Amino acid sequence: MAERTLIVEQPAPGVVLVRLNRPDRLNALDAELMSGLEELWPRLRQRADVRCVVLTGNGRGFCSGADAGFLADDRAPRGAGLDGELSFVPGRILDVPVVVAVNGVCAGGGLHFVADADIVIAAEGATFLDPHVSVGQVSGIEPPSLVLRLPLPVISRMALMGRHERLTARRLYDLGLVTELVGEDSLVDRAVEIAAVVASASPAAVRATRRSWRRLSDALVEPPMREGWDEVQRHWAHPDADEGPAALRDKRPPRWSD
Repeated sequence: MAERTLIVEQPAPGVVLVRLNRPDRLNALDAELMSGLEELWPRLRQRADVRCVVLTGNGRGFCSGADAGFLADDRAPRGAGLDGELSFVPGRILDVPVVVAVNGVCAGGGLHFVADADIVIAAEGATFLDPHVSVGQVSGIEPPSLVLRLPLPVISRMALMGRHERLTARRLYDLGLVTELVGEDSLVDRAVEIAAVVASASPAAVRATRRSWRRLSDALVEPPMREGWDEVQRHWAHPDADEGPAALRDKRPPRWSD
């Protein structure tokens, strides 16, 4: 499964490079891709030689969010609670740092990787958006997960304006979410360089350092993320949750309920 939807390489000692591999769909998340990621992270956690992970997208996009076909299916929780729903995200499972290199569009569910990352860099042409409400879905997890990384008014515009609020990598660099802007052709090489620096330090010290700040982050954002996840699930019963994907599939304006 993972071989079809993921490319896994080891470009430097201690560094594993993972590429989302649905380039024809801008690496949109479907059941197969998320299951492949869910299976990969525990395997990498067990490897003593892995000291840093780089995550990027294959092709011209990083991750365009949930696949339209996936949204149109009957939704159900992927596992137990928020941890089960986000089991495809590496930082919740790995105990080593994750460098996310954003190429092209990062939308919707793709923001989970950014919010979860230890270091984010981006290609100069990358863009970021949260289109949930535009397709009748609740953006319940992404906004609280980003609250320590972006100003609340910026998050609010993204969440409430949906696909009509697209932020550039330059804008998010100025706001601090993206820590470095890189040319498209050198993005992965630079991410691997950063990861190699991390991997060259004391593994025990790096893991302990990471745990210390992630404890603070988790204490602040996990409770509202869990409440947001409850909102997402409650909304699945609303007609708009089906109408949004149907309108997207049929390429027509949605007909929202009151």
